[in-house]
Amino acid sequence: MANADNHESLTRQNLPVSGADVTVRDVLGLPSLTGTRVLAGTEGLERIVSRVNVMEVPDILPWVRAQELLITTGYPLQDSQIDFCDLVRQFAERDLAGVGVKSGRYLDEIPREVLSTADEVGLPVLLLPDGAGFDEIIHEVLGTVLARREQDLQQAEEVLHELVTIVVTGGELDEVCSRIASHVNGTIVVTTMDGRVTEAAGQLPLTRLQQLSCFDVSGRFHVEQTPVGEVQRTSGLYSLAVRIRGGARDLGRLVLFTDHPMSPSQQHVVDQASAAAALVLTKMHAVSAVESKYKADFVHDVLRGRIVSADRILSHATSLGWDLDRELVVVVAEYDDPGEPVETMEKQSLQERFARAWTSAVGQDDAEAVVVGAGDEVTVIAGVASGEAAERTIARVERWVGNVHGVGGGGRLTFSTGISRTAADLHGLPVAYQEARKAVDVGRRLYGEQAISHFDALGVFRLLSLIDDEEELHAFISDTLGSLADRTASAADLRETLRVLLDKNLNVAETAREMHFHYNSLRYRISKLERILGPFMTDARRRLAIHLALQAMYLTDLTAGERRRL
Repeated sequence: MANADNHESLTRQNLPVSGADVTVRDVLGLPSLTGTRVLAGTEGLERIVSRVNVMEVPDILPWVRAQELLITTGYPLQDSQIDFCDLVRQFAERDLAGVGVKSGRYLDEIPREVLSTADEVGLPVLLLPDGAGFDEIIHEVLGTVLARREQDLQQAEEVLHELVTIVVTGGELDEVCSRIASHVNGTIVVTTMDGRVTEAAGQLPLTRLQQLSCFDVSGRFHVEQTPVGEVQRTSGLYSLAVRIRGGARDLGRLVLFTDHPMSPSQQHVVDQASAAAALVLTKMHAVSAVESKYKADFVHDVLRGRIVSADRILSHATSLGWDLDRELVVVVAEYDDPGEPVETMEKQSLQERFARAWTSAVGQDDAEAVVVGAGDEVTVIAGVASGEAAERTIARVERWVGNVHGVGGGGRLTFSTGISRTAADLHGLPVAYQEARKAVDVGRRLYGEQAISHFDALGVFRLLSLIDDEEELHAFISDTLGSLADRTASAADLRETLRVLLDKNLNVAETAREMHFHYNSLRYRISKLERILGPFMTDARRRLAIHLALQAMYLTDLTAGERRRL
């Protein structure tokens, strides 16, 4: 390899050191290659050269690397057992830059069929001059590559400095992406960790990019499935994804798309530019966190009845871009239990993405709706048309949920959703919020995770929730369930057996299978339950009262949990 003095001398000789990548066409202009003839593969003269190798053994394939200029005296090619045409195809598949051959001593001429194959695959085959020295070729080619790499590094540092300047002077993500795209002559896309595109800049339209296999049908980038730092080729386009790191957190991906092979200099610029994107996103997240906390506190004060002045609420809501002077519906979305502990930092990231996803989904349908996140919960206050049927409201919410869920992947957790009845005005919001909260909790119990439940569809829970006299409700539970209403582990265990038995319409065999009990063990439990509750197996009215008491007990637990949350 060229030393520093030789490197400097090559640069002073005005060799083609332009900051772009060195191509086969460039190296043909070097002094050591003067008189070289291109015998075939002229369409491949723009292939990139980043290294040089000498071929003096027949089994060279395991040792060749992409973007390598292979030079040889022809000694290993004189073996008649070598399929020269197949070797050329293998070189092209491995993305070699080209092959330079010295003829005369070991190889009189290169067969015509080999040259035809080289033309077919676009691999340059060079006839080196008789006096060319391999040491001079290696010295000059590598010296030129090093000179250009140095200029690439300088350019990348200049680009990074320029981007950081944009950030510290108040520039936004769109300006940063536009500047990166112009420097790398490609299209830049920034995504969140769940694949949601937050910004795009460049000549290639986003709609075309989202047809590629690295995006799912909802338009989200496949974050987990796409390797980081590796150039991929799909449908004629090249892509490179790099991490956007904010301290110890992954903030998303910065992805470069080009319609031409990606040079190392472009890759280096993109890798460096991700630091500027991280600065912008970190700033955005910090500002967003403060704003979100401020908005969430105000909204929850309204929903809890702590702010009652309509003028104050409407004025403040208008300043935030919200319209609360209309008929409204409250929607609550809450993460389901993940089943395993989630690290604090990861959980915080998931919560932020959850709120942003809901903001994006609802904003496309109602730009003046309220969307705030707090912990595992996102609360939406959206407008509804006068007299809008519950079915239409549910359909809108299902569309939002589908948008937030996407097509899976992206590290997203499942969530359940509750919908309130329509509130005539903002004074009905506290009640509507309680309805949405009950809908999400009860709906998850009735229908499982990812349930979407409207308050009006809660059946008996809807009626029980309208009972204002809590003392009477607790007395009914105690009178009906007796000792089963106790807050003990044994009582809870028997209540669960009773619940499953009632859900299975008193079918003892099915209940035993469901609870993994022996049939006789379940019969014993039933007799124990009848000693406490009376003959509910044969008394339909008693069963109805017991069923209502169980549902009422569950509802009071939800209400107590809601008070603790408030």
